[in-house]
This record gives sequence, structure tokens and C-alpha cells, in this order.
Amino acid sequence: MKKLLTATAIGLALLTWHTSCTQQPKAPEAFTPIKVETPARPAGQEDVIQLVTPKIDTVRVGFIGLGMRGPGAVARWTHIPGTKIVALCDLLPERVEKSQEILKNAGLPAAASYSGEEDAWKKLCERDDIDLVYIATDWKHHAAMGVYAMEHGKHVAIEVPAAMTLDEIWQLINTSEKTRKHCMQLENCVYDFFELTSLNMAQQGVFGEVLHVEGSYIHNLEDFWPEYWNNWRMDYNHLHRGDVYATHGMGPACQVLNIHRGDRMKTLVSMDTKAVNGPAYIKKQTGEEVTDFQNGDQTSTLIRTENGKTMLIQHNVMTPRPYSRMSQFKDENEVKAFLYKVVQNSCIDLIRHEAVAQKYVQHVNSEDTEEKSFLDNILETEIFQALRIVFNELPPACKEVYLLSLQGKSHEEISQQLDITINTVKKHKNNANHYMRERLKYLLTVLTWL
Repeated sequence: MKKLLTATAIGLALLTWHTSCTQQPKAPEAFTPIKVETPARPAGQEDVIQLVTPKIDTVRVGFIGLGMRGPGAVARWTHIPGTKIVALCDLLPERVEKSQEILKNAGLPAAASYSGEEDAWKKLCERDDIDLVYIATDWKHHAAMGVYAMEHGKHVAIEVPAAMTLDEIWQLINTSEKTRKHCMQLENCVYDFFELTSLNMAQQGVFGEVLHVEGSYIHNLEDFWPEYWNNWRMDYNHLHRGDVYATHGMGPACQVLNIHRGDRMKTLVSMDTKAVNGPAYIKKQTGEEVTDFQNGDQTSTLIRTENGKTMLIQHNVMTPRPYSRMSQFKDENEVKAFLYKVVQNSCIDLIRHEAVAQKYVQHVNSEDTEEKSFLDNILETEIFQALRIVFNELPPACKEVYLLSLQGKSHEEISQQLDITINTVKKHKNNANHYMRERLKYLLTVLTWL
């Protein structure tokens, strides 16, 4: 390794020397750091940190935007007790009608419909019988709708990103403070199994002091571009540069580093690749040759906090790569291996501290043996048995689909083999994932403290 590093260093030095001898140095590009200023608040205005508002027995909800994310949100809210879906709004009437069908199928009454006009959403916000406005439109309308809803006495929940500029961010904050209404950015990834488990372990001290975190939104959207109304998302990538959708990776990372709970992001450096797949997609669809596409295929952002910690965030919606938020566990076997290692290390520490059976510790830590120690075998057997019990609790249909999936079979192959629809395959798999995540969440907590 030392020879490799030395050779690499020499090669880079020679390359630098050769370049300096053959090329004239370029003048550095002008660079002015962006300064983020906190605007002054009106006298007497208070922040909304830990804001508590009067309890609402039945939360009455109105939905704006029923395209990509909206219908799923409506469907989820039909299962939430203590809520009532009062109104539905979208520019396209047919989308409103589809969401009305969701209510009908759930045995709920029809909601008031708003559609066909650019400002139909304002009429929804102006109703007196709505407590919360749920916003799932295109990004550029999020902040304006949130501000208007709060000004008309509504709490708001806004799909990410809640705002597109610093000015819009401060508009939302200022309006929330003035009206004393909640304004929530709906970042769902902070509530996922892996993220919550990692956060719990970090807060319990399992990792020691966390110095560096990573997150990303790597999601090839080629199959989804046509689904965005009026091509708004591709257009935004065409016109704007940078990480335009950072929160899925940044949200969980910020939680682990206690951002705004004792630390803050202070310095940001970002760079991107050239744009290749975005212009290629537009040319494929329209024949247009695009030369001014702004958003590079890959954007990498490095952030340093006030307390000297770092965060790496990546954004890529263009290249044909598997979906990733840079989670370290890719499948069930990796989860098992990690849980086993956590328990193993905890036991080894216990043996060390109590000075009991030191020879077994030396055997476990030895890098020369290929055989598992007695302790290894016991721990692995117990943990795998516990995992097997949870898996066997699944309904037979879910278990059958999940086993075939673990064997590497696609949804289509499982559908053909079991003679069921692809949607049924997805449903069984999602139900299995949800159940196992909930059961393993508690298992992990117990195992961590063994």
C-alpha cells in the first residue's frame, strides 16, 4: 500500500511539473461566497420553536395538488383516525375525480371539489371549515400556497421542498411566526426504518461521536419525467443548477448531527458534472438540441458544521443507477450481519471490562483463524433464530412473495409464477417489509444493549 501511495504521489507531482512547464497558468475565476443573513423580525414577534396550538378533536384537511404525490396522501389520510377530508383541489378536474374515488372506496363522503382555474386553490384556503392545508403541487407554488393558507388561519403541511429560495423560506417562517400556525415540511425519509434505527443508535452512543455523515437522492427519473404535469420538473432541472432536491439525504443526516439542536451548518462547497443525460432525454423526446441545460448529472455537496463535523450530500436523477439514499444496508443479509457484529462487539467489550475468559477474547479477535469461535456461533444462532421467528410470523402469501423476491426474482416473474397481478405482488412485499421493519425495530434496541 505504501509503495502504491508513493508511486501515485510521484506520478501526480510529475504530472503537475509537466503541466506547469507546458501551459500558462489561467487566471483564477472570480468567486464570491454567498452570505446568508437573518432578517430582522418585527418588534415583539416570537419564533415558533416548540409551538403548541389548541388541540383539535377532528382535524379537517384540504388537499391541493393531486398529481404525483397527492392521491397517495389522500389514501393515507383515509386511515388516520380523528381526521376529515373536507376539500380536494387540482387544476385538472379528472385528478380531483380520481381522488374522490379514493374517498368513496374508503367508505367516506365526497369532499368539496376545486379545479379548472389557476387560483382555485385560494378558494379552498378561504374556507372556514378547514384546519390544515396539505400542499403537493409542483415546487414553485409551494411557498406561495403555504403563506396564503396560513394567512387565512390554516396550518400547512408542504411536500419537499417547501421553498425554492431564501426569500421564500423567510416568508414561510415570518408568516408562521405572525399567524402562530404550524408550517411543516413533509420530509418522509427521516421516518424510514433505517434512518430512525440509525438515529436511535447514534443517540444511544453505539457509534461513539459521529463526525461525518452521508446522504443522497440518487434516483433515475427517466420513467417518471412524462408524469410531471406540464413537464415542470424537467424544466426546473433545465433552468437551474445545483442540488435541487436535497432533503431526502440531508434530513436524516442533520438529525444524526443534531443540526439546530446544538450545531449548525456553516460552510458549503458544491460541484457538479457536466449535463449529459438531461439534454439527451430532451433530444430523444422532442428532437431539440439543448446546449444550455444547467443541472449537471451528478451534484456533490460537502458541508462543514459549526462544531467541526462534515456532511456529504449527493443528487443524481439522470444516470441509470439504482435508487439510493446512500444507506449502508442493501438487503436483509447485510442487516443480519450488522446486527450480529454489534452484539458480538458488545459481548467482547463486556468480557474485556470484566477480565473474564481473556483467552476467548484473543481467539475472537484473532485475524489468523478462519474458524468461528464458540461465542460467534452462539450469538449468530440466537440472532438468526430471532429473525427467523419474525419472518415466519408473516402471512403465507406475503412470505411466499418475499422469499421469491430474496431469490432475485422480479415482480413480473413472481406474478407469472404465482398467477397473481403485479400490484398484488407489490402489496404483499410492501406489507412484509412494513411488518418486519416494525418487529425488527424493537429487536435491534434489545440486541444493542446485550
